[in-house]
Amino acid sequence: MDDMSLHRLLPAGPAAETDGPVPADVIEIERALTRIAYLLNRSRRHGQVKAEADVEVDRAAVPVLRLLSDSEPLRLGEAAGRLGVEPSHVTRQVQRLVRAGYVERLPDPDDHRAFRVGLTPRGRAAADRIRRVGLQRMHEALAAWSPDQRERLAVLFNRMVDDFLAHAEHGRTACCDASDSASDSGSDGGSDGGSGGAKAAEGDVR
Repeated sequence: MDDMSLHRLLPAGPAAETDGPVPADVIEIERALTRIAYLLNRSRRHGQVKAEADVEVDRAAVPVLRLLSDSEPLRLGEAAGRLGVEPSHVTRQVQRLVRAGYVERLPDPDDHRAFRVGLTPRGRAAADRIRRVGLQRMHEALAAWSPDQRERLAVLFNRMVDDFLAHAEHGRTACCDASDSASDSGSDGGSDGGSGGAKAAEGDVR
């Protein structure tokens, strides 16, 4: 990779979809990502980060905490969309973060019937400590890499994440279109189910 230019690594335009065999390099990338996911999500590592950052938070709640530290207060549905998870998952984690004093409910300036969630000062301090621990560990792990290698990794990794999200969104849109078509051919009686479920999820946060 070091001897290849970025314009060769980043060809213009989206990659064509194929139904043929999966290339060996894609298999290796998937294996590497699986290893990274395991290392980042194992309980022992989370316990170490919690101890170093002095933060008492459930492992599944950390992505929500990090998201809210990087954004304005969000509705639960918005947070779920940005994380790519179900609203009910965000609701459970927000409930825990509210009880821990890290997150608070805030009025929604666009809709007085709704609310948003944002970090409390304690929550922002906790998110900052978690971030610092993560950055330090990343810096130590890549200490032998040159600045050029780290820059290339950052460019490629960000592109991969963007492409993953775009692919997931495409699949979600296709699924929703199929579901809408099925609903249109049937009864109209359940048209409020989705919004009702979202409202119910918001109402669960206390």
